[in-house]
Amino acid sequence: MPKENPDLTSLMNVGPAVANYLARADITQIDHLAGRDPVDIYETICERDQQRHDPCLLDTIMSAVDQANGNPPRPWWTYTPERKAG
Repeated sequence: MPKENPDLTSLMNVGPAVANYLARADITQIDHLAGRDPVDIYETICERDQQRHDPCLLDTIMSAVDQANGNPPRPWWTYTPERKAG
């Protein structure tokens, strides 16, 4: 990952809509994701929006956190089995 802090949408699976969800959890930069618990981020978003979001959003957050931690990008759906096993 480059030394600069590119926009969240530079991460695989993160488009403007997901970036807006993340902003509601005060995550506006890639380095805000590093070392974070994706479930905590997802729960914060659900709480602030006062609704339970599709669990595929959690899969996408898992992907984004994984990339922020320096791992190679993977499609969000590859995280579904891990989430379901959780």
